[in-house]
Amino acid sequence: MKGRNMTRWRDPAKDPRQEPKSNLITAEGAERLRGILDHLSRVKRPALSAKVGEAAALGDRSENADYTYNKKELNRVIARIRYLTKRLDELTVVDRLPADTGKVYFGAFVTLEDEEGEEMKVRIVGHDEIAPDKRWISVDSPLAKALLGKPLDEEVTVAAPGGETTWIITQIDYRDPTQ
Repeated sequence: MKGRNMTRWRDPAKDPRQEPKSNLITAEGAERLRGILDHLSRVKRPALSAKVGEAAALGDRSENADYTYNKKELNRVIARIRYLTKRLDELTVVDRLPADTGKVYFGAFVTLEDEEGEEMKVRIVGHDEIAPDKRWISVDSPLAKALLGKPLDEEVTVAAPGGETTWIITQIDYRDPTQ
């Protein structure tokens, strides 16, 4: 049977999408998600509802592209509002520093150095806050899992697609990213 909902079969034991994701988020990440939810609820949804109402008043909806487009967009926004509301209820906000700031924990800014002496700075954040352009990595990523609990000057080996990579932790910082 063919259809748009058909996918190939994946072994649940090996499917990376089935791995449980942590429900941690930083305070600024939670605030950002609340801001998005507020904007969608207070601004975007009422505006799209008005557009759909105006387009529906024009008559025949079967050939009304404006109605069709805005209705789909409204449904997308409603689904996003529903998802964010549920997701924010599930999340645990980490809004304080760990007891031992000499080790890598959630929310840490970590500076790493590889064998060639090249530096890389990453921040360990929740799944909902990942930002590749800022090098904010998920706490569930292989690199973050290898770093968690490690002290300064510790050597960490991470399996990567191109082979194993070894990093040395040169700096651990828990500063506010807005400063």
